[in-house]
Amino acid sequence: MDTNLIKTVNRLQDAFATVGVNNPVDLPQIAVIGSQSSGKSSVLENIVGRDFLPRGTGIITRRPLVLQLVNRPSTKEVTNNDALKNSEELKKIDSNDSKEPSTSVTNGKQEADEWGEFLHIPGVKFTDFNKIREEIVKETETKTGKNGGISPQPINLRIFSPNVLTLTLVDLPGLTKVPVGDQPKDIEKQIRDMIIKYITKPNAIILAVTAGNTDLANSDGLKLAREVDPEGLRTIGVLTKIDLMDHGTDVVDILAGRIIPLRLGYVPVVNRGQRDIESNKTITSALEYEKQFFENHPSYKSKAQYCGPPFLARKLNMILMHHIRNTLPEIKAKIQAALAKYQAELAQLGDPVEDSNSQQANMVLSVITEFCNEFRTIIDGKSNELSTFELSGGARISFVFHEVFANGVKNIDPFDQVKDVDIRTILYNSSGSSPALFVGTAAFEVIVKQQIKRLEDPSTKCISLVYDELVRILSQLLQKQLFRRFPELKEKFYHVVIAFYKRALIPTSKLVQDIIFMESCYINTGHPDFLGGHKALAIIDERVNATKHPPNSSDSKKSGTNTPAGNPGISLLSQDSENSETGFFGSFFSNKKKKSSFMESPPQILKASGTLSEREYMETEVIKLLIQSYYNIVKRTVIDMVPKAITLNLVAQAKECLQRELLTELYKSEVLDELLQESESTLQRRKECKKMIEALQKADEIVATV
Repeated sequence: MDTNLIKTVNRLQDAFATVGVNNPVDLPQIAVIGSQSSGKSSVLENIVGRDFLPRGTGIITRRPLVLQLVNRPSTKEVTNNDALKNSEELKKIDSNDSKEPSTSVTNGKQEADEWGEFLHIPGVKFTDFNKIREEIVKETETKTGKNGGISPQPINLRIFSPNVLTLTLVDLPGLTKVPVGDQPKDIEKQIRDMIIKYITKPNAIILAVTAGNTDLANSDGLKLAREVDPEGLRTIGVLTKIDLMDHGTDVVDILAGRIIPLRLGYVPVVNRGQRDIESNKTITSALEYEKQFFENHPSYKSKAQYCGPPFLARKLNMILMHHIRNTLPEIKAKIQAALAKYQAELAQLGDPVEDSNSQQANMVLSVITEFCNEFRTIIDGKSNELSTFELSGGARISFVFHEVFANGVKNIDPFDQVKDVDIRTILYNSSGSSPALFVGTAAFEVIVKQQIKRLEDPSTKCISLVYDELVRILSQLLQKQLFRRFPELKEKFYHVVIAFYKRALIPTSKLVQDIIFMESCYINTGHPDFLGGHKALAIIDERVNATKHPPNSSDSKKSGTNTPAGNPGISLLSQDSENSETGFFGSFFSNKKKKSSFMESPPQILKASGTLSEREYMETEVIKLLIQSYYNIVKRTVIDMVPKAITLNLVAQAKECLQRELLTELYKSEVLDELLQESESTLQRRKECKKMIEALQKADEIVATV
């Protein structure tokens, strides 16, 4: 039963590999890592008992090799009673591997007990292990070329033998530091990223291979393992080249866990050296030498049964079986969850649209109806997917109206552009050739109209901001899967809706401009909230009287003047003073008095300057008060009316008429074929989902039998 667990995982790996999709489920497996010179290949060959891996300098393993070892009885051991039973088991194994007729690649000598099979060429048995090596090199170069590059696409090799324990290992490229030859400059990072991807998975057992004759603290494999498994709970260490250590030294302290402790421990091995390989020393001879070395070494002979590849294989087999048994319930749950997820995505992608004109028309009609319904619900805030994190849809339009626009209008100060000197100039100009007896109405209206026109810019800006929000809603709706599926339909939708918005902008802008224009066209001084001239005059008079010095003030007696507070430069001269300003214009001209025996003509340009008389000061302040009062009335009206105008001609128009516009432009038989052309990404994704569902259904059937 335990062996069947490993076979089950092998079948799961094959189920995902055969359909060409990445495994969505973290399956238990043993990842073999180490530096280039650590002896990874020799460890794997010693476990298999055959010489089959590529050799050479530089990076030899350039693609992950998923090595599935399957124990099978020797044909010599099959008795008459057991023949039928083993035959049925082999049929099951073979049926899981391939449905195609089997052919053999041999060296001229039939070796039925041991053979290898590659997943990428199903049905072909390699009984010549030299051919297996050649196929690994050939398949590697098909993906990576011959320039030393690497690829994350794995090669799946299954070896059947009576001399192996059922086991699954993933041989990963050796860690390197410096690019060699034509290797990419970032080869170290590429290899590191690939290894991290495999060993980060919680269900991966890490087999960290380190040369025993090097400092363990500098082991690249152990350093990388500790990054993802700092407690050493799922890492097993293999110490190679024990026979090459200096005389008198050993790895006993490491094996005892006193240097870098690992929960799964360490296993020392003696690999074939390069000289042994070149002299064609067989693995059988190498294993016998290794056995004698450990049994006769003073440091290891008491623990010799825990050393070497045979013990390592048994240990790995036991670890993997226990690991699979513990994780199998989780694997079942993940397979079912992934299956439900991909089935839901496939349903969302929908079936390919038939060429039938009626079906295409129904599809377009359905899309338009659904789009317009969602558009209205987003504007009205009645969507079932209301966000708790940010404002969206109609709420953003409301924010534009009541925060951005309202505050923008309220912050406009009429007197940041109209100064007192401007008001005085307008007052003089509005009087004509005769001085006015009362505060000039004409001056008030001129200034108010100028300031009302300033409200046109923020009102126009408000239209633009609402338009942007409607475009945002459109973009949000076009992100849905259906529009990604039909890019031409998405493009047409976008252009039709944008064109509709822009046409609606014309009457909207006209109505908003008319609102501003009608406010400046008729100044309603009879408005109930307007302060009025008499009230304004009374307020200013009260202010002036409150700021005058008392009549018995010594300063007042000496100068005969009164100065309003806040206007220290204003001199309110008494009418009978010898120093009083002559004429209505008071200090219109500069204060400098030119002593001259004849009159000079006025300058080409006259500007109000100098100090103000009491009358001038009061007139200016009254005008300012009236302007402020009326401007506040207009601002309140504009803040109220402009959003209503925009809503009427832009927002409500879109809600009510957009569906009719889309039907007019898109619901046409001559454009249906073009609109419903699916994107390449949709076609590809549907294909991937179907493959993944096929693999997951097969995987679900496999785990259901356990």
